[in-house]
Amino acid sequence: MLQEEALVGYKMIKLIKSSFLREREVKEKLANFIRSADFLSMGDECARFEKSFARKQEREHAVLVNSGSSANLILLQALLNLGRLKIGDRIGVSVLTWATNVMPVIQLGLIPVAIDCELETLNVSSRTLTPYLSSINGLFITNVLGFSSDISEIQRLCAERNIVLLEDNCESLGSRVDGSLFGNFGVASTFSFFAGHHISAIEGGMVCTDDDELLRMLLLVRAHGWDRNLTPTDRDALRSHHGIDDFYAKYAFYDLGYNVRPTEITGFLGNVQLEYWDEIVAKRQENFMRFYAATQPNTDILPLNVRHMGIVSNFAMPIVLKTRELFEAYRAKFENAGVEIRPIIAGDITLQPFYRKYVSDTNECPNARLIHSQGFYFPNNPELTTDEVEVLCSLLAV
Repeated sequence: MLQEEALVGYKMIKLIKSSFLREREVKEKLANFIRSADFLSMGDECARFEKSFARKQEREHAVLVNSGSSANLILLQALLNLGRLKIGDRIGVSVLTWATNVMPVIQLGLIPVAIDCELETLNVSSRTLTPYLSSINGLFITNVLGFSSDISEIQRLCAERNIVLLEDNCESLGSRVDGSLFGNFGVASTFSFFAGHHISAIEGGMVCTDDDELLRMLLLVRAHGWDRNLTPTDRDALRSHHGIDDFYAKYAFYDLGYNVRPTEITGFLGNVQLEYWDEIVAKRQENFMRFYAATQPNTDILPLNVRHMGIVSNFAMPIVLKTRELFEAYRAKFENAGVEIRPIIAGDITLQPFYRKYVSDTNECPNARLIHSQGFYFPNNPELTTDEVEVLCSLLAV
């Protein structure tokens, strides 16, 4: 192991090393594509990425949008348009999450209900969910950093009570539990292709589902509420139902929607990066297992439990310290060694200013509060070198 004193001044180990894997090579491909493309609005590249991503994710359908945040927004809007959710419904949300998992809940007239996580998995479990089962209409769960609790049991409980289960899988692409990929437990799941996520298209997001009716509504909501991206059969049925002829159908809007369409650049980059899915997942898991092993002897750090998981496609490596004093000591240790660290996602979302402004009914979530005040994450990306992994493991030593 490298000695700690030798790490001071070490070249910074960044959370994100490049815009996407094999950046120089991919930029050349992108430049050639842009020079030769006749059309850069949403088109064939986007459609190909949707089909390929759905197949790789083992779902029937995928709808590409301009960001993971937009994916969350149109998914909730589509469910409202279909009447599966209603304004005023209570939606359980993971308290350890990102802002735009919760913001569209508030923006669309739904009521967020913060649900605590487990310290050993950082995720909502059936235990933390159970007190809310009789009082929520939906659950928008965040699969945090590639981990899960007992999500199969959560799926069963939601089905039993007709609770609409959704997954934000932006941080967990490629993770598996109980034989299934994360993102395949709910009626739909969302993904992000922002730089630094598992697959990067600089910006971009996806909604995946097996539900044909939901697919049709997502396609409407993505583009103004019109029918341009529906199949000819679905389009003709919609026009006939509303008595709209082909001339007026050019500017007919059938339900509430937005313009969150991606560009062909997003589709092209997604198609290139999708080729590296297996490599990216394998490297993130390999790095994680090294970090995980390094934490095991260290009694300063609260232990993680991943024994139930098949693949841990870790987004970034979290550590939660047993005291605030230890947190400050390890924070200084990592920062002095030139390692970029961040809070664990947005921490306890109920502490965020926007949440306190718009949500009056705040649950106590002691585990998330502890993670918020005593935890951080450090880099795990597929471009970490052997030396960098060694440095990071050294910092985890007692």
